[in-house]
Amino acid sequence: MNTKRLFGQVTRAFLMAGVAAGAAAPALAQVRPDDSVAGPTDTGVQDQTTPTVTLGNEIIVTATKRAQTLQDTPVAVTVTTGETLERAEIRDLLDLQTVAPSLRVGQLQNSSNTTFFIRGFGNGDNNVGVEPSVAVFIDGVYRSRSAGQIADLANVARVEVLRGPQSTLFGKNASAGVISVITREPQFEFGGSVSATYGNFNQVVIKGDVTGPITDSLAFSIDGNYNRRDGYVEVVGFNDRINDRNRWSARGQLLFDNGGALRLRAIGDYQKISELCCYAGNLVAGPTVPAVFAVGGAIVPEDLFADRTFLNVLPENDIESYGGSLQADLQFGNLTLTSITAYRELRSFFNQDVDFTGADLITEFRDQKIDTFTQEVRLASDFAGPLNFLLGGFFFKEDITQDSSIVNGVATRPFFTLLSGGALPTAEAALGIPAGAIFRPGPSTVEAFALQNESWSIFGQVDFDVTDRLTLTGGFNYTKDRKDFQLSQVSTDPLANVNLVDAFIVGGIAQALRIPPAQVTPAVVQQFAGNPATAPIFQAIAGQAVNPATNPLLALRPLQFLPPFLNLPNAVEPGRTRDDDWSYTLRAAYDINDQLNAYFTYATGFKASSVNLSRDSRPFASDFTPGPLNSTILAPRSAIRDAGLAIPNLRTGTRFAGPEESEVYEIGVKGSFPGLTVNLALFDQTLQGFQSNIFTGTGFSLVNAGQQSTRGFELDTTIQPIDPLVFTFALTYLDAKFDSFVDSPFGDLSGQRPAGVPEFSIATSATYAHDLGGSGNQLIGRIDYYHESNTQILNGLLGFPTLAEGIAAARNFRREINQVNASLTLALVNGLEVSAFVRNLTNERYILSVFDGVAQAGTVSGYPNQPRTYGVTGRFRF
Repeated sequence: MNTKRLFGQVTRAFLMAGVAAGAAAPALAQVRPDDSVAGPTDTGVQDQTTPTVTLGNEIIVTATKRAQTLQDTPVAVTVTTGETLERAEIRDLLDLQTVAPSLRVGQLQNSSNTTFFIRGFGNGDNNVGVEPSVAVFIDGVYRSRSAGQIADLANVARVEVLRGPQSTLFGKNASAGVISVITREPQFEFGGSVSATYGNFNQVVIKGDVTGPITDSLAFSIDGNYNRRDGYVEVVGFNDRINDRNRWSARGQLLFDNGGALRLRAIGDYQKISELCCYAGNLVAGPTVPAVFAVGGAIVPEDLFADRTFLNVLPENDIESYGGSLQADLQFGNLTLTSITAYRELRSFFNQDVDFTGADLITEFRDQKIDTFTQEVRLASDFAGPLNFLLGGFFFKEDITQDSSIVNGVATRPFFTLLSGGALPTAEAALGIPAGAIFRPGPSTVEAFALQNESWSIFGQVDFDVTDRLTLTGGFNYTKDRKDFQLSQVSTDPLANVNLVDAFIVGGIAQALRIPPAQVTPAVVQQFAGNPATAPIFQAIAGQAVNPATNPLLALRPLQFLPPFLNLPNAVEPGRTRDDDWSYTLRAAYDINDQLNAYFTYATGFKASSVNLSRDSRPFASDFTPGPLNSTILAPRSAIRDAGLAIPNLRTGTRFAGPEESEVYEIGVKGSFPGLTVNLALFDQTLQGFQSNIFTGTGFSLVNAGQQSTRGFELDTTIQPIDPLVFTFALTYLDAKFDSFVDSPFGDLSGQRPAGVPEFSIATSATYAHDLGGSGNQLIGRIDYYHESNTQILNGLLGFPTLAEGIAAARNFRREINQVNASLTLALVNGLEVSAFVRNLTNERYILSVFDGVAQAGTVSGYPNQPRTYGVTGRFRF
């Protein structure tokens, strides 16, 4: 993309901002007294006064680990205040994207599989061995997996979305960006609030918080929330609906502050989610659908938005997340020493009908446990002179275990008997397998995965004021990361444990030698193949074995989708990764005048290797070379074969994906004028070795893309023509592509646009606060609009006979988002508020994600977005 074209698009964006403002279309940026900064923890002061409307660049943020106004913060950051979250009825991070257009959030097959994307970069969904490229921090504590991030937001002061690599300020995995949630801390003045919501689908939300002093130097706060809603998807034959809400949380805090040098803040919290999630509907009814009906099952064919489905088991999702943290701030002179110590436990379990039909075919469960300890220490200065610095260290220790299984149902064997044309009994006889053993009911795989991760980093920044207007910044991060992992799986299906090429060869050798097949050992095969007298016979048998015309067993290969698994560590694969990296930031910030400043940043970021904790974890090609059609007998020499570790149907892939290394060039301008604020960032961001995690139908392919890049701009404007009226408009343009991705599961994607990354995203709103006489009471109206331009949802599908067919099929699935939300609030001076709200006002429906039907070649399924929701909230602040 050339520079002239980019700046032309920027100019058009400014014009679009003016048009949107005139049309009363943009988004609110507000600040209340409880969004200001209180002391070193920077979490806000709680004040129950009636909110006032102010311009966005007056918001205090801590994106650079110092309290600054949004205009004075020389980074690309979007700030959403607690006031905005309340007005927009945003309850969790999933809905945050509607006010932050550079952020995109996706949720897949269960509540815990949520992925955050910033500027088109993001990963980590559905594979617990993959840490996300977008790091989430809550009150300074790193939350390593999405299951520990998605609980309803409680008592939030603000949410900061930092775009681009942030390694020099955050100690862990911020190669694409950071989401930082800052909650309100305890107060030394008694107060609190309580609210209740009732909405459609029988939604009931109850929230409350109370804070106050225990002594002159010790304050407390307690908050909790409960969110219950019926599902909106009918499951035929069940007296229940799925895609419901059933979650609650509680949190307690203590703050020690006697006005002296030491300040302590302790937080303990517990969140529980127990939901029936998530609905996947049919997009393409493939050739296997008649067999589904034939065995007593059913689907709703090719009608994703019917919100009606057939299942034989309701999806069970249970998540527990709990832990505690202690932040200590010690001030001596112009220096502040901060320590944040945290320990968290996460328990996630789901059991799901993964064929998404009414037939009892395949269910899957995963039981995951994640224990995490983090320790951050940093020293920050606040000198009046030209030099200030921040120096920090971060330690991370995490233990992960996952027990999981694929389970065949009572209809599995009849289903695959139909698909094989009745060949299963014949195959059992030919292969010496007991009758009825193939696809019998019960576990088809039994898995036990574990991962231990330790990492530490040293990071820091130095700001030097060259003049009163020019500041130069340099920052660094050195990270050292080690992971050890153990993967074990038992595949119980006897057909999957037989290589059909090798079975034909063994049978041919047995016939030639006139011995039973059981006596054809590897030594016999080697002698037969190496004997000059029998070598020509062996070559002839091998040629027939790989030819479908002469080996009818090959017709059964599509049914071998859960083959044996080579456990590790083993004699060839140590089951570990060791990474280290230096990242750095260089920035120049210049105050053009009191209303306008600019900055230029060059920064790099890093994320360590991620591990493929799935049943599609396979040895690297450097360790093993399979023979034709994954034959072991015909496989050439390799480390795994020579060590005697080769197992039937072993193929190559990856055990882990190597590190991600990001780089960004960014120019930003921030202006604050009477009635107007404007923030503009132009960027060119690349990510070397992007960790691509793609669903294969049974597991996940985790590979490194050579390089993914995104160029574009982000524009935020706020217009306040009169005191009670605020328009805001945020526009993001992304020109994304795979610069190099030769070995993707869909072939060479180099030069193509990554799927799911919209070219344009818009978040805009209008808010009007009308004073009711001179009483101090207000009527506050808000309307917001979120848009993503039309984009292809995925690059390809793997459940088709050829890659070309799968890529062509994927082109049919695109998404465009146009979502309108609105609220009207009566806010009384006595602290009472009543709000009516609606989200997705026009009931806009679109596809969130698309995937291959499990064990149903040619069938395509997808996840839809949520329909319109609305309700009334009553709130009282005291």
